[in-house]
Amino acid sequence: MVSKFSPEINKVYFINQYSLFQILSGHGSIEVDFKAYLNWQDKIIYLEKGQYIKFLSDDFEVRQIVFNEEAIFKNKDVRVLFKHLISLGYINFNECEDCQKYLQNTVFSSKTADIVDISSKQWFWQNPFHANKEEYHLIFDVKDVIDEEYKNHLTNNELAEIVSDNGYQAQALIKDKVGISLKNLLGNKRLLESKKEIAFTDKSVQEISYELGYKDAAYFNRVFKAHTGKTPKQFRSDFDFQQRDSFAQNIFELIHNYHAQEQSLGFYANKMNLSIKALSKKVKDKTNISLGQLIRLELTNTAKRLLSEGVSITNTAYQLGFEEPNHFSTFFKKYSGETPSQFQNKKYNF
Repeated sequence: MVSKFSPEINKVYFINQYSLFQILSGHGSIEVDFKAYLNWQDKIIYLEKGQYIKFLSDDFEVRQIVFNEEAIFKNKDVRVLFKHLISLGYINFNECEDCQKYLQNTVFSSKTADIVDISSKQWFWQNPFHANKEEYHLIFDVKDVIDEEYKNHLTNNELAEIVSDNGYQAQALIKDKVGISLKNLLGNKRLLESKKEIAFTDKSVQEISYELGYKDAAYFNRVFKAHTGKTPKQFRSDFDFQQRDSFAQNIFELIHNYHAQEQSLGFYANKMNLSIKALSKKVKDKTNISLGQLIRLELTNTAKRLLSEGVSITNTAYQLGFEEPNHFSTFFKKYSGETPSQFQNKKYNF
């Protein structure tokens, strides 16, 4: 099923079926499973059942494809799109010509599995973790086991033994390719599910701790606070997903309107009638990203838009308040991973 809609600001959209999201327009941040993302431009995002997404601005327009063909998800190549290891599963839309042809058709194919097949091939071509296909299968075998066994508090060795006879190979492979230990991958899954239970249910902290395999609720409290900086009760109160706070919308609007002229935190603090410290803390609490990061990401996204429209590097630099083009080039390379010239050449030569 294909739909296009304008999401409500700060509303939690729970994913009940495997879904594809393409953000057609908008500005600001999206949030998926308690992580904020601003660099969503030119990406096709894949989410699996049990995740959530929300939009921290009111001007987004989104296309969603919901996949009903459960059989396609038994294909091991497909799970790379939906089983997120450390970040979102996505495809770089502008680098996938077949994706563009599919999504730009006015009448979509009745076989929505086609875009999944196209995207999985593109994902392996992007090769985000610089591994071969056999290595990816082993990595995602581990992820499958973690998703099934996270409540059982398995040791590294127990977990690795379930995956393969050569368990130590799995541990070393994940550390080398994904950059995270097996222990932390398992801990992150347990923490994520803890957050969901706390934020989206009325269960007591004790009940949640027991369901997640903790024998002592007090120990669960300590572990949770050590990783989030908040007790479970504080986390539930701060998230409070039933409320619609306009704060995020207001700060995104300010940054969107003034980022080219004003990059100082003090300017935005004055506009919001808060101290820099208070504003920085509130932004971090509400969006899971720092105020400085928001400003830099908005600058980077505007730079990409201008460069894509054919504006010269020099004029782009001046429009964004940089005194010298080389200062802009250094900034752009640091926060986009490529020079302005490389970005333009990639756009024009695709």
